[in-house]
Amino acid sequence: MAPSQGADQSLSLHTDPRLDLVAGLTAAAVVLPKAMAYATVAGLPVSVGLYTAFVPMIVYAFLGTSRVLSVSSTTTLAILTATELGLVVPDGDAGRLITATATLTALTGLLLMAASVLRFGFVANFISSPVLTGFKAGIGLVIVLDQVPKLFGLHIAKEGFFRDVLSLVHHLPEASVLTAVIGASALVLLLVMEQIWPHSPAPLAIVGGGIAISWLAGLGAAGVSTVGFIPQALPSLTFPDVDMVVQLLPGAIGIALMSFTETIAAGRAFAAPAEPPIRANRELLADGAANLAGAFFGAMPAGGGTSQTAVVRAVGGRTQKASLVTAAVSAATMLILAPLLGLLPQAVLAAIVIVYSIGLIQPGEFRSILKVRRMEFLWALAAFFGVLLFGTLQGIVVAIALSLVALSRQAANPRIHVIGRKPGGDVLRPVSSEHPDDETFDGLLIVRPEGRLFFANAQQIADRIGGFVAEAKPSILLLDLSGVFDIEYSALQMMMESDQRLAKQGVGLWLAGLNPDVLAYVRASGFADRLGRDRMFATAGAGIRHYQDNAQPLTERTAKT
Repeated sequence: MAPSQGADQSLSLHTDPRLDLVAGLTAAAVVLPKAMAYATVAGLPVSVGLYTAFVPMIVYAFLGTSRVLSVSSTTTLAILTATELGLVVPDGDAGRLITATATLTALTGLLLMAASVLRFGFVANFISSPVLTGFKAGIGLVIVLDQVPKLFGLHIAKEGFFRDVLSLVHHLPEASVLTAVIGASALVLLLVMEQIWPHSPAPLAIVGGGIAISWLAGLGAAGVSTVGFIPQALPSLTFPDVDMVVQLLPGAIGIALMSFTETIAAGRAFAAPAEPPIRANRELLADGAANLAGAFFGAMPAGGGTSQTAVVRAVGGRTQKASLVTAAVSAATMLILAPLLGLLPQAVLAAIVIVYSIGLIQPGEFRSILKVRRMEFLWALAAFFGVLLFGTLQGIVVAIALSLVALSRQAANPRIHVIGRKPGGDVLRPVSSEHPDDETFDGLLIVRPEGRLFFANAQQIADRIGGFVAEAKPSILLLDLSGVFDIEYSALQMMMESDQRLAKQGVGLWLAGLNPDVLAYVRASGFADRLGRDRMFATAGAGIRHYQDNAQPLTERTAKT
């Protein structure tokens, strides 16, 4: 512990504040345009994006455990927020939207803080990686489709992903040529700049260029949709509405889960070895407090962003002072630059959203999953199509359900190996065609189950081991439990019943390799007394030697697979 603390203190003492200043300014150039764009994804004024890059960022800077994590809006949270607000305020009333946003953000914050109190930090690993890959890819496609009409100056009614695709194709002849040229130009320039100069202030350059062209060419008067009026002031107090809590709570749960998942993933991804570890439960508190405070100042749900955090780290940021600089730039933007931002074409914002949402779609990850495990690839596809078919919030439910199914399937189907011995030694390993010369023993069957033995898999394990016994017809079944880290009452009862059933068949049951916890459970059940010392061994090797010394004469044979 002492060396780690010393390293952390040394890091703090030798940090050049100019590095954090540069990092904060550079991050602001990336964060603020994206934050405004994400606000439009959520169906909110762009000023809400600025508010989200202000208060939540400050609060996290004082409470978070990551030195460089940048907290504001993200693509995933924006589309989830849009879905939830669309359900609660279907008519798009501006006043009710702001109130609903405050309520949703406050609920998200309270849920995260409650999870911290309950020590629910372990949920950071709750959704499996393949399922999350599929979910994010689906989200990415939904966001891209949501923004494409803005590139062409179109407005289509949202009826679901596949219907929206057909509607977009149907309305393309009505597109504004001027808007399409502006949007396509911004899109191509941003893609090229990101390719040449990753994590650069490219979004700021595109926004500046869009504002300049809009002002010089009078794009608003020419029919090009622009951002419009932005209040030239810091955010005012906004209060949640208790009457909306019941409607918004289910969505807030999903948003809180995704906010924390993204925050902890980004925090861990950019943690340097010499820095303090990311503490999941403290992150829940920091993320929750950031959202709760932001709710009263007009912010939408926030979380740790990977791209902006990458910028902070890439340009030398070392502490959360960089985030405080970014928040200060956000405040200055609200106070000084708001009128200019109102001239920004919506098509330019749409281009920014599309470019940074495409990154959610990772075909390479799908291919990697398929190479390793076909079943998990199918889970990723199911999560992907779950978002497209059922919607984003329902997609979270699909993702969680798939993760639970995956976990249950793995737990209910533990590996069970028939064990042999490597010739000329004491190495025990599963019998396989790769080791055809491994020894087995006439009359002795060694079986090694792995994992946790509990009610969901006890019967299946008993049936599979019963099949091995029926095939080998041993006089002794030696269960090597060295790979079992826990045994539940149901499984222990099944084992005791199997002992009685095997005894009637003339087969003795021996146990070996019990860890202290499993051994304690076996003793507490009285099963250890029934077995006695002659049928319980510290290792499977000790059981083999006992069999050789005391059981029927042994003849070795080559294992056949």
